[in-house]
Amino acid sequence: MYALVDCNNFFVSCERVFQPQLEGRPVVVLSNNDGCVVARSNESKAMGIRMGTPFYQVKHLVEAGRLEVRSSNYILYGDMSDRVMSILADAVPKIEIYSIDEAFLVMDGLDRERIADICRKLVSKVRKWVGIPVSIGVARTKTLAKIASHFAKQYRGYRGVCVIDDDEKRMKALSLTPIGDVWGVGRRNVVKMQEAGVRTAADFVERPEVWVDRHFAIPGVRTWKELQGIVCHEEELPDKRKSICTSRSFADMLTDSGEIEEKVADFAAHCARKLREEGTAAAQVTTFLMTNRFRTDLAQYNPSATVSLDVAASSAQEIISAALKAFRMIYRPGYQYKKAGVIVDGIVDKDAVQGVIFGFDNTARERQDVLSSVMDAVNDSLGLMERSPVRPSGRRRRHSSGTDVIGVASQHLGHFADGIRSEHRSRRYTTEFSEILEIH
Repeated sequence: MYALVDCNNFFVSCERVFQPQLEGRPVVVLSNNDGCVVARSNESKAMGIRMGTPFYQVKHLVEAGRLEVRSSNYILYGDMSDRVMSILADAVPKIEIYSIDEAFLVMDGLDRERIADICRKLVSKVRKWVGIPVSIGVARTKTLAKIASHFAKQYRGYRGVCVIDDDEKRMKALSLTPIGDVWGVGRRNVVKMQEAGVRTAADFVERPEVWVDRHFAIPGVRTWKELQGIVCHEEELPDKRKSICTSRSFADMLTDSGEIEEKVADFAAHCARKLREEGTAAAQVTTFLMTNRFRTDLAQYNPSATVSLDVAASSAQEIISAALKAFRMIYRPGYQYKKAGVIVDGIVDKDAVQGVIFGFDNTARERQDVLSSVMDAVNDSLGLMERSPVRPSGRRRRHSSGTDVIGVASQHLGHFADGIRSEHRSRRYTTEFSEILEIH
C-alpha cells in the first residue's frame, strides 16, 4: 500500500503559520519578481483567481483590501517542507519525496487495519508540530493514492485521510475523477481521450488494453494498469537531467557589462553546484541575454552563445569561465537588458567523463574539482542547508538563497537574488536570526 501525503495549499499554509491573521482570508503567493500568481488559498480560488494570473490584474483587489498578497519566500517554504518530511520519515519504513509539498509513504510491513489510524495521527501530528495542514490518500498504487488524496482534501468527512482499499471504492472514485485529474495524463492526451469519449478515469479503465496501447503506448498502459490496482510505479529514482538552466529577470533593465557579468557568473556557479550535487558533468555551456520584449519602444536584442568544453566538467571555475566567454561573445553596448541566464547541457555521469591526451591538464582539473568540493563544504557548513535526511538520492538539497560565503572572484557573493522584486515578501521566520518572530 502507498500513502500520498499532500500539504494543502502549501505556500499559503507556510505564510499562515506565522501570520494567523491570514486564516480565512483570500491569499495569493506570487512568482519571482512578483510576476504572477503561483499559489492560492481556497478563499482566493473561490474568487475566481486562476493560477498564472498576472499580478497587475488582481492588484486592485489588494489595494481594496479584498485580497492578501505575499511574494514567494522559498527559503521559508523549503525549511517548512523539511520539517514535514522529517516527521513523515520517522513514522514509516520508507518515504519517497515527490516534490516540496508531496511525499509517498511505502506502507509495506504495516498492519493494513492500522494504516488509516496511522495516517490520521500523522495528519494531526504535522498540523500540531509544524502548523501545516496535510491530506493523505491511501491505495494499492501511487496513481490511485493520488486520486485518494484529492478526495481527502475535498471532503471534510474523511478527516484528512481517504483510503481506497477495495474494488467498490476504487470504481466509485474513478467514476468521480475527470480524466484530466489523473496523475500521468498530459494535456495533449486529455484532448485525445475526450475526443474518444473518455471523460473520467472509469471510462479509461473500461477500454481494452489493446486500445490503450495503440493510442497511448507504454506510458498509457502503465497508467491504465495502475488505475486497476496493478503496481507499475514502484520506487523511481530521479532521471538525470539533460540540461540545467539558471536564469533571472532583473527588477530594472541593466546596461553595465560588469554588473551583468557578475550575475552570469553567479548563475553559472549555481549550475555547476547542481551538477556536483547530482554527480554529473556538462560538456556545453550556453549564456543568453534578453531585452524587454514588452518595451516595443526600445531596441530588441536576444542573443545566445555556446561554448563546448574539451572534457565535461562540473567545477565552478570551468563552468563560470565558459559562461563568461560566451557572455563576452554576445554582449553589445547600447541595449537595455532585462534577463540573463546560463544553461549547461551535454550532461553525463561524472564517473563516465573521459580525459583527452592533449589539452587541459588532468591534474589541474583534479585540483579544481577538489577546490569546488572544499567551497561546497564551507558554504554548506556556514550557509543555509535543507537538513532533510530522507531525500531519495541520499544527497542533501540546498536552497539557492545567495548565502554562499566563498566562491570564485568573478561572482557577487551573497547577491544571487539581487534585482528580484519581492515587495510583499514575509520574513524568513525559521532561517534568519534577524527575521525571527517577535512576541509582544
